[in-house]
Amino acid sequence: MTTMLTTPVIEFRALAPILILFVAACLGVLVDALMLGRTRRWRDEVQMGLVIGSTVAAFVYVVLNARKGLSGSQAMGSLMLDGPAYVAWGALLVFGLMAVMLFREVKVGGGVTAFASSASTVPGTKSEADADHYRLQQTEVFPLALFSLTGMMVFAAANDLLTLFVGLEVFSLPLYLMCGMARRRRLLSQESSLKYFLLGALSSAIFLFGIALTYAYAGSFTFSDIAKAVNTSAYGTSLLYTGMVLLAVGLLFKVGVVPFHNWTPDVYVGAPTPVTGFMAICTKLAAVLATLRVFYVALGGERWTWQPLFAVLAVVTMVLGAVAGLTQRDVKRMLAYSSIAHAGFLLTAVVGAWQTDVGKTPTSVASILFYLIAYGFATIGAFALVTMVRNEAGEDNSFAAWSGLAQKNPWVAGLMSLFLLSFAGIPLTAGFIGKWTVFESAWRGGFGWLVVVAVAASLVAAYFYLRLMVVMFSGTPAQGSFVAEASGWTWVPVAIGAAATLVLGILPDTVLSVASSLGTFLR
Repeated sequence: MTTMLTTPVIEFRALAPILILFVAACLGVLVDALMLGRTRRWRDEVQMGLVIGSTVAAFVYVVLNARKGLSGSQAMGSLMLDGPAYVAWGALLVFGLMAVMLFREVKVGGGVTAFASSASTVPGTKSEADADHYRLQQTEVFPLALFSLTGMMVFAAANDLLTLFVGLEVFSLPLYLMCGMARRRRLLSQESSLKYFLLGALSSAIFLFGIALTYAYAGSFTFSDIAKAVNTSAYGTSLLYTGMVLLAVGLLFKVGVVPFHNWTPDVYVGAPTPVTGFMAICTKLAAVLATLRVFYVALGGERWTWQPLFAVLAVVTMVLGAVAGLTQRDVKRMLAYSSIAHAGFLLTAVVGAWQTDVGKTPTSVASILFYLIAYGFATIGAFALVTMVRNEAGEDNSFAAWSGLAQKNPWVAGLMSLFLLSFAGIPLTAGFIGKWTVFESAWRGGFGWLVVVAVAASLVAAYFYLRLMVVMFSGTPAQGSFVAEASGWTWVPVAIGAAATLVLGILPDTVLSVASSLGTFLR
């Protein structure tokens, strides 16, 4: 008997945004390998051209495909193009481009980037000193960022568990490498990279085990088939519950939810600050979208089982992030615990699972999308400003270095205050509208008590944001620290972030309406 093989059907137009980034990343590897000698000084310009060209082209395709109404399962059912996928793709491309602009900044560092001259050299050796002396840049950070973005886009739109796992690994592996490439304090950077890799590998293994158990229960990897099995099967619930918990561990690790958060402060501090900004929003955005797709689409029939678990995790995450942030004296570490607290705030909307009044009152999905967009602009802008406060040794993230910053550079202090106010959820900022929508979703979903806890945690978290503002405006100017001059590669992300934070805080209706109209998953 002859078995006929089915020719795979690939919708190239629908998948063009992913393919464009992947091709650009491959070309970036060739550029790093071939542009040697005299041509090396032009390499970064070529790399940025590839990044800008590919992300803009991919974004155009995202908009055109969304307007044309291309939707449904793609690539033989591996990916699902729907409203949340389009919003996530567009946001990832915008935030990814803003973050990679910081990769190119050399003026702040006195002619060098934030990355080690040669990632392969051992810290403290002659080879490292020679690489620094000749100002080499052999790290391939630009193609690594594009590879990571490619994986994030696959992760956010995956329609089955295997594709989800592939996307997870594709975007994680480049991040492990980039986290260990800091020029300053390389040993700390490599330590953070190793910690992230080991814990990430463990979470991936747990996630893969969860995939196996879920497949054993449902007999399929596809989300729609798993949903049918959940709604119709009355056997093997132990397999389902165990698989559900293990899937949650793998996904929530990337979100930074307690108790899977331990990597966050150390990695945020040790990684190059541009990479930290890239991770802080892009990883969280992709992971939250994947979590929503798994638990809303595939496991929505078991919401009464996972909602209490997620509610407890949301409370613990918000409280720990807010309380631990009070004790920090390092700006990047404070922002790390802020990120943990924000993960808890996002979980409140996930728990609420408010899915009615589509197009009118923002659903949980729509409110989460808006929150991530608002948080993303403030995050990229804040980390861009962090790179500018320095001492003779390099970047200085201590509160002492930020003391009296307003007297040295009122613009940097004022813009940082704007982003901090947005993190705190102060009215007339994007953060306020974002928190209002996610809390409303949780309230409408019947979790009023969770909203009360979230509001209390927000008030606690506001203290350490305001404390840094007081340090900047009322403190005695620090000796030995200064605000470095930056080029447009830093100021453009800052300007975009500040403008978006104000516009989304004052006139949020357009983005909210788009998120509401595109806030429904296809099954």
